[in-house]
Amino acid sequence: MLAALLIDANNVVAMEHLVAVMWDGKAPATAVRQVQDAVSGLRRNLAACGAPGPLISTRRGGYEIHLSPDQLDLLEFDDERRLAERHTDPAETAVALRRALACWRGRALTGISSRVLEIDAARLNEKRADTLKQCLVIELGLGRHREIIDELTALFREHPYDEQVAEHLIVALCRCRRQGEALHVYERLRRTLADELGVDPTPPLQALHQRILSADPTLTTPASAGRPLDIPPQSPDAAAAGPAMAMPVRQLPLDVPDFVGRAEALAEIAGLLDGPAPNRARVAVVVGGPGVGKSCLVTHAARLASGAFPDGQLYLDLAATSDEPRDPGLMLAEALRALSIAGSAIPKGLAERSALYRSLLADRRMLVVLDDAGHADQVLPLLPAASGCAVLITSRTLLTQLPGARHIDLDVLSPAEARELFTGIVGRRRVEREPEEADAILDCCGNLPLAIRIASGKLMGRPAWSLRVLRERIEDESRRLAELRIGDLSVRASVELSLRLLPADAVRALSLLGLLGAHTLPGWVVGPLLDRSDAEEVLDTLVDASLVRLTATDAIGQPRYRLHDLIRTFAVESAAPLPTADKRDAITRVLSVWLDLIGHGTDRLPAAGLLAAPSGAAPRRSLPDAVVDRLLTDPVGWFDAERDNLLGAVKMAVDWGLDELAWELAAGAATYYDHRCLYQDWQHGHRLALDAAQAAGNVRGASVLLRGLGQLHIYQDEFDRATRALESSLGLCRDGGDKRGEALSLAMLGTVSRVQDRDDEALERVEQALAIAVGEGDRHIEAQLSCAMAVMMLVQDKLDEAEFWFDAALSHARAVGDGHRVAVVLRRFSRLHDRRGDPDEALRCLWQALATFEKLADERCAAYTLLEVGRVYAGQHDRDRASPALERAADLFHRHGDRQDEASCWQLIGDLNAAAGVHHLAHQHRGRAQRLWQAIGDMNQTESPARPSSP
Repeated sequence: MLAALLIDANNVVAMEHLVAVMWDGKAPATAVRQVQDAVSGLRRNLAACGAPGPLISTRRGGYEIHLSPDQLDLLEFDDERRLAERHTDPAETAVALRRALACWRGRALTGISSRVLEIDAARLNEKRADTLKQCLVIELGLGRHREIIDELTALFREHPYDEQVAEHLIVALCRCRRQGEALHVYERLRRTLADELGVDPTPPLQALHQRILSADPTLTTPASAGRPLDIPPQSPDAAAAGPAMAMPVRQLPLDVPDFVGRAEALAEIAGLLDGPAPNRARVAVVVGGPGVGKSCLVTHAARLASGAFPDGQLYLDLAATSDEPRDPGLMLAEALRALSIAGSAIPKGLAERSALYRSLLADRRMLVVLDDAGHADQVLPLLPAASGCAVLITSRTLLTQLPGARHIDLDVLSPAEARELFTGIVGRRRVEREPEEADAILDCCGNLPLAIRIASGKLMGRPAWSLRVLRERIEDESRRLAELRIGDLSVRASVELSLRLLPADAVRALSLLGLLGAHTLPGWVVGPLLDRSDAEEVLDTLVDASLVRLTATDAIGQPRYRLHDLIRTFAVESAAPLPTADKRDAITRVLSVWLDLIGHGTDRLPAAGLLAAPSGAAPRRSLPDAVVDRLLTDPVGWFDAERDNLLGAVKMAVDWGLDELAWELAAGAATYYDHRCLYQDWQHGHRLALDAAQAAGNVRGASVLLRGLGQLHIYQDEFDRATRALESSLGLCRDGGDKRGEALSLAMLGTVSRVQDRDDEALERVEQALAIAVGEGDRHIEAQLSCAMAVMMLVQDKLDEAEFWFDAALSHARAVGDGHRVAVVLRRFSRLHDRRGDPDEALRCLWQALATFEKLADERCAAYTLLEVGRVYAGQHDRDRASPALERAADLFHRHGDRQDEASCWQLIGDLNAAAGVHHLAHQHRGRAQRLWQAIGDMNQTESPARPSSP
């Protein structure tokens, strides 16, 4: 990790590059998390070593290490090279280059095993060799031929194809009057070029050879200090230029005439092509799924930039998604022919062809476009090394093994871009006549450029069609892919090309993923779908093939994945032939993991209370304990991240006739919905599951769901609906012998009676519920109902009896280790202490309760507690202490959408201000409370009680 950051010190190193460095193309699904952990460990180690301040900073898309030249040999080396370029005196230039070379102690990155870093190491070693060659040429020109012969000899041994090194070694040997050795060097070079590359030395070298044979006396005469190197007369750049091309290569395909949008991607490519890339070609890889417009983008960008590459533009179609992907050796032969190398001059081996290709482009400014690349091994031999060149690559697969490449992830068009493309093809008048139909067509196309072009082409070929006709034909998902075809263009065929490259388990995973709906999904779902514990590589394969999109990392650090709508449609189609039992089993496995996670998550929420769902007969499947602990470190955060999937899982269970799973999934999420006040989600999930449970005759499930709906209706002040639901639940519980359910339903009915001022009825129902709980030995319910009894005694001014029940509730809650229930009882107990004229004891209970709620991150209960604190201080006319507590409570109530209790806070603050004579603030705060009550249709209320809740 440190080496990868140091290679590009003071530059952002992309996350995907770090992943490639650490795993060499076989990264696990947890790669991003492990990179983050590695960076954290590296930061700690650097700090422990005395690093001055934080050296590594997080940047968008990666990390950057900040170093000065005196802290890193590579930076010092580059600085000395730049200093050498500024000198005009050859002697000073040589001194600077020697200082640069002194930064080296051997080959780069020795002992680090990473294919990606090995490529970087090769680049650095080549950079050192270039510097040494430059230094030796200058020193040879300064007459130091004797001193540098050993270095030239070693360099030629290391680079046996380098004609410049051979030429300089021959000259140095001649000046030392060692002509025989000079001829031996030439002969060795000639044989190497002939045997391995099939070419002869360049004409200047052949001329030098003839001068040695003819005993040219000028060869033995050293150059005077500072005079240019005495080499046979020739064009200054002839030695480096290689074979001349007949004309610049211009192979780019035709540009797309109706190209739209992509401004950000074009700007990124333009910045790369314009930016500096010392000692290496600039490489950009445009990655995206089938039909997303990668080739169109790269062709357009290449044509815009063609003026910056006067030596031409090469275009090679690697055909990775075809039946016969192109071999890189054949591609090199095609490129060499374009560069005027033909016949026997084209080497036979891949390595030799690649070396000749790089040599030909060494001093040229050329743009190379590699379309439809499949993997890094197909691309690497085609990459030029020269800094004057650039490479644009399109691929459906991530090519993270390419050194220094910038990856540009291409998604579908934005809605505005999609409409612009559609309008440009179909015609503005036609679109303006049916704008809503146009939007519906684009929605069916998922803003995918290929799909839009096909749909637009159909309309262009059928001018009599209205847009409504096409919309009706493609809005049915079962027909959509069949309709999105015209001529050789087909969305289905485009996706099928990607599937050809995939192993069978990845194809099966894609088919089954389509059954999970349109939500973003966590990566673990692939394991239960395939009934495997090691499915990370399968998911990585689908992501790398751009068939599954990694959309984001959620708030708990979990990667989120999604299928494009049309790929999901394809996946559903491809799953159709699978046996129904196999698909049902796969869905059941995924839902059973959801159910298990919901259960573990609910156990970690601040309080399950009366809403905690009992276990039914539905299957449960567990992820590894370490995974569960990581996902549920922040249980509320996990529920928030999976909120859409909570309802999606219920609907999926209903659709597949899994009524037991449906009701348990719906009921299991109720505690979270209660905690977040997500009443619409709560109601929707319960209604879906209730219909399925009732249709299947599932008495247990129906009773639990009706009870959950009853509690929801209590929260919404819909007491008649609450009564009907709870009485139905009570009847089902009694019929089925569910004593715990009977106690809970009675307790909730008691709440309804209490808030409707039917105190005797409320007391009777709670007593019945309490008796059942005692009989069943359920001390959790007993603790809650004892507190309810205390509250009712308090309402009836039976303070001693209230104290008895509060003490009992505290005893039961502490006995079962329910810290949250203890805090709730203390909050309620405070009212009794305040009524008895002991505000200090009331506040002690409240501060203790508040500390518990804040520790458990239960903001709603914390808000109720702060409201009680404000009331106690208000009773003492302590405005300075009451107002901050009430304002904080109001803010929490506002955040959770509890306008009624928020209004109570502002009303009480207004009353305190009025009593203190601060009438403008009193008017402001009372007005705010009045507006809130008006919004909930309670204009006549002057003080709102706290929202009814379960006992």
